[in-house]
Amino acid sequence: MTTAQITPILTGERADLLQTLAKHRGFLLFTVQNLTEEQAKQRTTVSELTLGGLIKHVADVEESWARFIVDGPIAMAGGGEDWANGHRLVEGETLDGQVARYQEVARKTDELVASLPDLDAAHPLPEAPWFEPGAKWSARRVLLHIIAETSQHAGHADIIREALDGQKSMG
Repeated sequence: MTTAQITPILTGERADLLQTLAKHRGFLLFTVQNLTEEQAKQRTTVSELTLGGLIKHVADVEESWARFIVDGPIAMAGGGEDWANGHRLVEGETLDGQVARYQEVARKTDELVASLPDLDAAHPLPEAPWFEPGAKWSARRVLLHIIAETSQHAGHADIIREALDGQKSMG
């Protein structure tokens, strides 16, 4: 049996969610093409954001929320110890390595979405000042959040890249 015979063809809502997420992942990845390691680590605005750090952060966020879909709030416990290093490339990390990791995270998320029995399955959100107390998010809501997060950071990346060397993702 070939992979094509066992891989489900997605249609409807799941296909729409994954196609939208893929589009915004593509914008983000396009923005970091042809960068040197030095450029990937360079700040071009007053914020701490760098292009390499954005790839790393978006991969971390997507991976964490995908675990939440499966395991609930326990999957997100203990994620804040090293917030600053989650937004930049540290010793031993490369842009190519982070891009490869992000692509693997994306593949796993896509597989998860394809295999979920129910997009309405929900978990309570972890306690945090930025979440409404007692709120629950469905798998669908989490996927919409991942799309929004990816889109927002693709825009950040575009600004950083344009300031770095004049390149733009669009326009």
